[in-house]
Amino acid sequence: MSKKHPSLDIIGSDGTELAGKTIVLCISGSVAAYKAIELARLFMRHGADVTCVASKAATDLIKPSYFKWAKVITKLTGDLEHIKVADYKQSDLIVVYPCTANTLGKLANGIDDTPISTVLSVGLGSKIPIMIALAMHQAMYDNPAVTKNIKFLKRKIDFIAPDFVEGKAKAAEPEEILDFVLKKFGSSPVLKGKRVLITAGPTIEYIDPVRVITNQSSGKTGVLLTSELISAGAKVTLIYGPGKELPPKGAKIVNIQTLEEMFNAVRSEMKRKFDIVILAAAASDYTPEKPSAKKIKSNLEKVVLKLKRAPKIIDEIKKKQRDVFLIGFKAEANISKESLVKEARKKIKESGADLIIANDVGIKKYKENPDFNNVVIVDSKKIIESGWKTKSKIAKLIRNEIEKRIS
Repeated sequence: MSKKHPSLDIIGSDGTELAGKTIVLCISGSVAAYKAIELARLFMRHGADVTCVASKAATDLIKPSYFKWAKVITKLTGDLEHIKVADYKQSDLIVVYPCTANTLGKLANGIDDTPISTVLSVGLGSKIPIMIALAMHQAMYDNPAVTKNIKFLKRKIDFIAPDFVEGKAKAAEPEEILDFVLKKFGSSPVLKGKRVLITAGPTIEYIDPVRVITNQSSGKTGVLLTSELISAGAKVTLIYGPGKELPPKGAKIVNIQTLEEMFNAVRSEMKRKFDIVILAAAASDYTPEKPSAKKIKSNLEKVVLKLKRAPKIIDEIKKKQRDVFLIGFKAEANISKESLVKEARKKIKESGADLIIANDVGIKKYKENPDFNNVVIVDSKKIIESGWKTKSKIAKLIRNEIEKRIS
């Protein structure tokens, strides 16, 4: 059984903003190549999965074994390494650090005769974001051909400006690159370090040991919100019912099935202090009054099922932590916008919530494409309507509204 390299223990040690992100770090032959070791580790400390692609000139300066704890590509083989890391959606970002005039020129002119230039050529074609930190003598930087290459690529990729010192255009420091990448993926000075509790997905309630009642929630909005807040730098705990969406990396995941389990998990987690609580789960409103301990026979002509009203988790949150920023979700069906807002404000008054995200799940447009939604964000004074957008864009909108209100 192979053991994990000890250096992998650093993953996520400084944060989880890059959890679930795959970054390809291309290292070309500049004296600054040695700093790429620290940059790779910075990415990993914030949760990223890092693959390094090193040029022959770079390996003359630093040994590939220095990157033993990361995946390292020094040549292309029949395994098609360039396709594996740079084809459509294979990675989230390609960083060239440091980038020489030679590498820049090859990228600008479609030349792919080295591992790095081939990875970049594929990545540019597959529209994977590319970020370049230039490093060269200032005279080379001022060369008209280099200027032309930068101008051609500027609308296609991100450039990190070099520091001009002692006649050289020196690559920016690793910490500057990290800051740029964190901002690119949504790091927020307002949300960074905030403790967030989220519930998501449906709950199931047992009628007998094999039959349940539930709802059609996929958990998608709650999972997307979790990803948004992780990228922002928040420390997220997700209490997740049996939804269809995979929970993101970087959060503490508490899996539950029933409303009672969700309620107990919320109570248990809230023994610790949270800054924000988001109740995005479609928790059951009613539960069977007397679940059968044995499977109900399938040959019965009629089965009478009595349901009892379930307690509302949202009504308990402010009783436990009075100053927490509380966001609830309110789903209605086939009602007017005015009625929807009225119901949301009623819930704010009952629970002390700071925001309610309300939507109508009964309309035809939502049923035809549940990956889209139109929500109304309601507080005690105003409303914001999202318009029909993907749930991913709605998650970003909700995150932005949270930032505005807690900043």
